[in-house]
Amino acid sequence: MHTDPLNTYKKEDSWRDLQSDYFLRRRRKSFLRKFLNAMAAIIFMGGLAAGGAFLSQRMGLFNLFKESTLSRQTAPAPQAPAMLIKADIKALTRNIVFLNSIKTQFTAETEDGTATLQTRLDPRLQSLLNKRLDRLKPLTRGKPQRIAMVAMDGRTGFIKAMAGFDLADPDANPCIVSDYPAASIFKIVTASAAVDALGYTAATPVYFNGNKYTLYKRQLTEKKNKYTSRVSLASAFAESINPVFGKLGKLYLGREHLNDYAARFGFNNGPDADFKFEAGKFAVTESDYHLAELGCGFNRQTQISPVFAALMVSAVVNQGNSLIPRMVDRVSGPDGQPVYKSKKEVYKTPVRPQTAKTMVAVMKKTVSRGTARKAFRGYTRDKVLSGLTIGGKTGSLFNNKRTVKYDWFTGFGMEKNSGKILIVAVVVGHRKYIGTRAAEHARAMLKTYFTPVSGSPS
Repeated sequence: MHTDPLNTYKKEDSWRDLQSDYFLRRRRKSFLRKFLNAMAAIIFMGGLAAGGAFLSQRMGLFNLFKESTLSRQTAPAPQAPAMLIKADIKALTRNIVFLNSIKTQFTAETEDGTATLQTRLDPRLQSLLNKRLDRLKPLTRGKPQRIAMVAMDGRTGFIKAMAGFDLADPDANPCIVSDYPAASIFKIVTASAAVDALGYTAATPVYFNGNKYTLYKRQLTEKKNKYTSRVSLASAFAESINPVFGKLGKLYLGREHLNDYAARFGFNNGPDADFKFEAGKFAVTESDYHLAELGCGFNRQTQISPVFAALMVSAVVNQGNSLIPRMVDRVSGPDGQPVYKSKKEVYKTPVRPQTAKTMVAVMKKTVSRGTARKAFRGYTRDKVLSGLTIGGKTGSLFNNKRTVKYDWFTGFGMEKNSGKILIVAVVVGHRKYIGTRAAEHARAMLKTYFTPVSGSPS
């Protein structure tokens, strides 16, 4: 039998060969599988590592953002400037010269830098007063030894003007010192007390004997005879009749009421204002005659400053509530941020609203028919002044040496349409020759202040 050599094999070797080939192939497959698995594991672990690094980086950025956000949220807010109180403002104004200034803004040094103080001074009114002072200073006759003029907003208490001079002390501010005898200005207190405590009205009859402007002991009795004059309280006030107010002080009000109403108006205890000024001075002795002197103001011990005179009148025009005078409206710190804003404050309530109303009527008569009528002559026909309700009180008294005669006017102008109010207080210390009287300066102040800005006072 013929055999193909290409397809022959030994029968005894065929199983071994098959078996050997089978195991060889299994080993190869096992090696390949292990290799592939190992490579896959390496790739997988590498991916995890890369992913972890990526996530770690991303988480790090997230945490950084989160920390930054929290930092911004929890960081302390910028500190607001420390607010000042009125005592601070009073300290700042101590060295500022407001007298005769036409500025409305002033600066003062603080621990933090330069502060800016804004006032409500009226430059137009200040300019008028400065011009009047400039006309007085060169005079040889009629130049006053001292003059002080103050204007105050009757509704807010803001000082609108402060002007004057003192020949004996050029650096002094004559508007804030209480060394002027109050004279008949104190009749505002006495008349208010008579209305408020005793029930008087403007029309209540009062009686006196002798001269209107003297104060003898024989005039301080209740005796009436054919020489006795009868007038109303309003007329006695307008004409400044000393015996009437002397009797009110001695016989009807007495020590208790005089002391009480002087304190109510603020004598001997000045208000907490944002600038320095002196309160009125008042003291009662044991003498009955002295009570008469106090009641009519015929003494040199009762003293006031022009600013205090304006404070007294503020009670009359505010239904019995006196206002604390204010110089500063607001203050800004060195960075321009607000650190103070003033507010209107009632100082005292010396009288009831009805009493204040009566006093307005009484004070009006001083201007229309009383001691100020000459200075205000024709005001009802004046284009500006006719639109005002004007009232006031005059007063005059020599100093102790009789070298200076102090001449007072303090009062108010109330615009009938708007209710705008200006309180004025003027005192002139005349020397040998009488120059411009206080009431004339007061009239000019009222006319200028109430003249519209587009117009000019005549």
